[in-house]
Amino acid sequence: MMLKHITVLKKETVDGLNIKKNGIYVDATLGGGGHSEAILEQLDSGFLYAFDQDLYAIKRASERLAKYSNFKIIHSNFAYLKEKLNEEGITKIDGILFDLGLSSFQIDDSDRGFSYLVDKPLDMRMNQQQRITAKEIVNTYEFEQLRDIFFIYGEEKNASKIASEIIKRRPLETTFDLVAITDKYNFKQKGHSAKRVFQALRIEVNQELEVLKDALVQSMELLNVGGRMALISFHSLEDRIVKHFFKEYSEIKIPKGLPIISNEVAPLKLITRKAILPTEEELLENKRSHSAKLRVAEKNK
Repeated sequence: MMLKHITVLKKETVDGLNIKKNGIYVDATLGGGGHSEAILEQLDSGFLYAFDQDLYAIKRASERLAKYSNFKIIHSNFAYLKEKLNEEGITKIDGILFDLGLSSFQIDDSDRGFSYLVDKPLDMRMNQQQRITAKEIVNTYEFEQLRDIFFIYGEEKNASKIASEIIKRRPLETTFDLVAITDKYNFKQKGHSAKRVFQALRIEVNQELEVLKDALVQSMELLNVGGRMALISFHSLEDRIVKHFFKEYSEIKIPKGLPIISNEVAPLKLITRKAILPTEEELLENKRSHSAKLRVAEKNK
């Protein structure tokens, strides 16, 4: 089965990067290769490094980008940006983009256990070579750990009840074992009962938020002055991390009450004061874009 991929906010993201034809760029989340392709279309003597931890995504994107020679795909989580780029002899880049969360491939491949709509083993690994799975988490974590994951990462109101029920019903094997529990407590909830719990488990399995925080710092260190970072997020926790990071690095902190006029330049300049959202046209074409938010910043110093 060929899985479908539609690139979210493609033009807005690549425009935000302000591509230089001879620049060095990084697509930290290759996915279906749509953003990478749009960057490569604008490069002349420049080069693109694309990261993905999903071998299926790499295979599909490699086919899509086959007509280009000025790129390299790195099979790695973007947690290792600096390390992997240094191995390629790259210490500075002119732009980087992140399209966070799940790719369409991962959502549509039911065997991966990301979906609560089909009964499959509890997996949820973006990198299928890593050890820990959602099944291991629900069957081995303590009550407090499960409760906190569901409440913090999923903003799940019934986190305590669901965590307690999981422990009572162990072992859980499949996605529907977990859905049976969320159905019990979230039957009045708008939308699917398991949506928040599955999101929280996915974030924990792949350590997405911690990896994002670290990758933002690495990106700042890698960017040349005038280089840009563009990030597409799909839920409030990711967007909050990006927003706070951009705010912290784009402000000069002067103690209140001190009569100081500072000539200091903040490390980042915000290109987008407010997040860019999908157009009505894109929302109609791709329903998965509905929660997407794009933020762009430029390195000042």
